[in-house]
Amino acid sequence: MGGTLMVLQKRIGIDNALPGEDQLEIAVDIFLPEARHLRPGVRVLFCQPGGALDKGYFNLTLADGDTQFNFAARMSARGFVVIALDHLGVGSSSRPRDGFALTPAVLIAANARAVAVLCEQLRSGALHPDLPALRDFIAIGVGHSMGAMLTAMQQARYASYAAVALLGFGTRGLPDYLSPEARACADNAALASARISELARAAGDDPYPQLAIAAGRAGSIYGGGADRRAVAALAGARTNLLAVAGLFSMIPGSTAPDCASIETPVFLGVGDRDISGAAHAIPANFTGSQDVTLVVLPETGHSHFLFASMSSLCGRLAAWIEAFFPSPD
Repeated sequence: MGGTLMVLQKRIGIDNALPGEDQLEIAVDIFLPEARHLRPGVRVLFCQPGGALDKGYFNLTLADGDTQFNFAARMSARGFVVIALDHLGVGSSSRPRDGFALTPAVLIAANARAVAVLCEQLRSGALHPDLPALRDFIAIGVGHSMGAMLTAMQQARYASYAAVALLGFGTRGLPDYLSPEARACADNAALASARISELARAAGDDPYPQLAIAAGRAGSIYGGGADRRAVAALAGARTNLLAVAGLFSMIPGSTAPDCASIETPVFLGVGDRDISGAAHAIPANFTGSQDVTLVVLPETGHSHFLFASMSSLCGRLAAWIEAFFPSPD
């Protein structure tokens, strides 16, 4: 699978994101389908990467140019507009001076603002001179791991999307890796939110730490069985962690109230070697939605796009979206 993607790059200014900061910017990459798909009713996927990854996770290209592991390429070929963003503090987006101030609440407020600006530009035709106004497009949130957590929280609090697809995400957290103080916040979302910056500061001095992967450990990080060419391509999408949001994602139940309040359709994709807990227990967290779809990917670890099941995942997700929001063609 190959071909050249049409990519636009934008920076969206976010005013008043944090006290004492100048205007911050969120960097986005926009991948466009063939022109015939750019009409009212087009489906637009707003994609958020997980911890220690930037927006390049959705645009993995092998050394020989092959795009078989490239989410943006696969979905744009099916007629979707794909917009991938970098959270504040990672990748090409602005890095605030105090990274410990980047709580999940701050991140989702900034992301919701960026999505709102992009939606308005899509509707008005101001996104790019060569793009028509797309007044009746369908916005769908897509997130992986920590990005799925932030997508779910954003949907719960800002209702940015008509539906959400959450990949490699559950509310069980990673309690075995927490300090006793952080573990004491389990299943108490209000307490976790109130203490998360304090807990992150106590855990380390750097709000933007690098994730060190020792030689030979890639299999355990990604779940084992990842395509080695895709793992090599992923190196270009690696970035620093966000200490506060990453820690929040590890606390069991920290997002449970948000997940329960989502009323739109929810697509859940997890690998059978994932770190998100018992797959069939995850849908029970989304009690506010009347349509929750679970897809368990065989022989797949946490970073789904690195595995042979990537093709099946994209096909299942496209069919799920098509069922709710048929193509304008």
